[in-house]
Amino acid sequence: MFDLLVNGEGSLTAAGYAVSIVAGILLFIAASFFAGKTSEKKKMTAKQLVFCGMAIALAFLTSYLKVFEMPWGGSVTLCSMLFIVLVGNWYGPKTGILVGFAYGLLQFLQEPYVLSFFQVCCDYILAFAALGTAGFFAKSRYGLVKGYIVAVIARGAFHALGGYLYWMSYMPDNFPQSLKSIYPIAYNYSYILAEGAITLVIISIPAVAKGLNRIRQMALE
Repeated sequence: MFDLLVNGEGSLTAAGYAVSIVAGILLFIAASFFAGKTSEKKKMTAKQLVFCGMAIALAFLTSYLKVFEMPWGGSVTLCSMLFIVLVGNWYGPKTGILVGFAYGLLQFLQEPYVLSFFQVCCDYILAFAALGTAGFFAKSRYGLVKGYIVAVIARGAFHALGGYLYWMSYMPDNFPQSLKSIYPIAYNYSYILAEGAITLVIISIPAVAKGLNRIRQMALE
């Protein structure tokens, strides 16, 4: 199945392009459909806008606090993804995706790197908008943890897609040739999952979990 989507050079086949594009479209259709069944039918209040703005600001600030940085883009930050995920957890997937979209634009303006329009979409717009998918789990038990895990995986998928499309030429010479078809996946998930693991440990600390729950109550009051 994987060979159908990726060719011997490690690039996407025609089927790979089609599946990737359809997956992206379905993601946003699903977000719109499920969001329509939530309380998000109401217009956002001034308080919600303030909380969303604060989340974007904190995500942007912590994106500069890097534990380590990868050579060709990407880094482990001090829980920057969490703040966008929190918006989805508070207000649902529609608002979460929109806030992630705005944050992606901000990241692009901060440090733009353009190879093509679709590369920008993969590396900035879609990748960070995908963090809002955490909102699909907002009402479930352990919704923040579940939503965060799914959001991190979704973000990594778009970065990996961009890797297949535009970054294969940056693969190190010492990377095993037999594994080159998974290089974009290995590269992007190496730092995304590392930050994800650190963040999950932090939000699992009872005092932190209690504080986040209190903030959620304030956001929804």
